[in-house]
Amino acid sequence: MNTVKIRNVEIGSGIPKICVPIVGVTKEDILAEAKSFDNIPVDVVEWRVDWFENVFDFSKVKDTLKDLRAVLGDTPLLMTFRTSKEGGEKSIEIDDYAMFNIKVAETGYVDLIDVEVFTGDDVVKKIIAGAHNAGVKVIASNHDFNKTPDKDDIISRLRKMQDLGADILKIAVMPTNKKDVLTLLAATEEMYSDYAERPIITMSMAGTGVISRLCGEVFGSSLTFGAAGKASAPGQMGVNDLSTVLALLHNAL
Repeated sequence: MNTVKIRNVEIGSGIPKICVPIVGVTKEDILAEAKSFDNIPVDVVEWRVDWFENVFDFSKVKDTLKDLRAVLGDTPLLMTFRTSKEGGEKSIEIDDYAMFNIKVAETGYVDLIDVEVFTGDDVVKKIIAGAHNAGVKVIASNHDFNKTPDKDDIISRLRKMQDLGADILKIAVMPTNKKDVLTLLAATEEMYSDYAERPIITMSMAGTGVISRLCGEVFGSSLTFGAAGKASAPGQMGVNDLSTVLALLHNAL
């Protein structure tokens, strides 16, 4: 499997990397959150731009990105517009979603963008091509807040992301019982061992699935999300506790 190097962070090797989301509403909130990351273990910062009050004013998005980049220094920045259909804060037309992501990549301020893989194959390919032309990596993603698909379906979704040319493949699913968590972990292991040519990120959400956020190094998930302030998804642990557990597991392997 090929790893993905972003600035000084190599995703897909060793201990899973920690990504911390920013979910501020105002520019001031967003920059204050970013400044608070100085003393916590963070490998990648995700700006959930769908929370931003001025998300549909691109000049303000770009202005905030510029200041965010300055605050974060050399920490990799992932920008995500999570749509309402996949658990985000706002809805957006498909063409606008594509244009927004490509324009963000072209600013030069972000290192990664997130693209929801079921937006439509042609649109996803267009966004990936636009991002790659701008030197930006792409995480293809899928989120199911209602259930855990069966193992073969999870693997199929991840392979689809890979076939479309994404650099990193991500799926998050909701367990209805403990067996669902095992399904997600089994799918992760099989994808990692048999099919993955690039890093994968998988998680089972809510409290029931929290173990999946901790054991990625065992099963093959290369990045996990932790909360420094407000969590962006159910089941996210505090980043300091997350770092401690990841290190304990790493040292035992």
